[in-house]
Amino acid sequence: MKYNNLPNTDIKVSKICLGTMTFGQQNTESEGHAQMDYAFEKGINFFDTAEMYSVPGRKETYGSTEKIIGTWFKKTGKREEVVLASKIAGPNPGLSYVRENMDFSPESIALSIDKSLTRLQTDYIDLYQLHWPERKTNFFGQRGFKSQNDSWEDNIRSILETLDGFIKQGKIRHIGVSNETPWGIMRFLEESKYQNLPKIKTIQNPYSLLNRTFEIGNAEVCMRENVGLLAYSPLGFGRLTGKYLAGGSHPNSRIELFPQLARYNSEKSAEATKLYQEVAHKNGLTLTEMALAFVTQQTFVSSNIIGATTMDQLKENVATIDLVLSDEILKEIDAVQAIIPDPAP
Repeated sequence: MKYNNLPNTDIKVSKICLGTMTFGQQNTESEGHAQMDYAFEKGINFFDTAEMYSVPGRKETYGSTEKIIGTWFKKTGKREEVVLASKIAGPNPGLSYVRENMDFSPESIALSIDKSLTRLQTDYIDLYQLHWPERKTNFFGQRGFKSQNDSWEDNIRSILETLDGFIKQGKIRHIGVSNETPWGIMRFLEESKYQNLPKIKTIQNPYSLLNRTFEIGNAEVCMRENVGLLAYSPLGFGRLTGKYLAGGSHPNSRIELFPQLARYNSEKSAEATKLYQEVAHKNGLTLTEMALAFVTQQTFVSSNIIGATTMDQLKENVATIDLVLSDEILKEIDAVQAIIPDPAP
């Protein structure tokens, strides 16, 4: 395994992070434990989860992923050897079962942290992230910003003050954001700088061959401000494995199981995937190998979050850590991006 320092810390995290959002819905507890066992054995010391997982969010499975991680910690005693990341869910009318007030008020943050700690069977979380913004902005498949009626009042200083309190209590160690924009990152950085409050260390956003919108503004912010990207959906819900190109039915795939999560279902995504597969095969690689290696080797990526529903998928994904794409392959990838840019924002 290869490692990066979590920005502005002395914590080393594996360049591949185990994503766990399938635990509790697509994967049973025993399957989740097997994945964590294998990942840890291969040197992955970074696990990512969230209070609302598994995905898609359902009242019946809310909190199931954290519970499965918690029972693994209790069984193995490896909590101190794992860098654990979790998230607090933001406003969403469909998730009212998570808590009554889906905001980032001091009361909501306190409640969410304590409930996560209980489910995870630990007394601290290494990296605590805001899962998505409270304000209305472009995330979850929205390509650009559109002016909207928004009652949100800027409370970023209050959020950082609240999180600072939990850092001082020892319940969380570091903080990050997720599904954020350049404006959002800079507001958090501005408050931390001028108010002597904790700095966000990471941003967890989608990044893949099918969605390189992070490069437009966020990448420069991250590189100049030393904030690390935790890249999620590097295989585009399995689209970048190439398994859909041959047609046929894939009843257990996320795209077919959860059609409401349609970001990667467009015709342009399929067209781009075909072109990327041609590049991969021309260079003696599988599409999965090329897609994951591309993400992992980006200088602004601190860790590449992989997720799998089978052990074979997990093994293939972890094995890509030693691949480094040549400049020639990167040029061929950029040529496809120029033809069909970011079909799955």
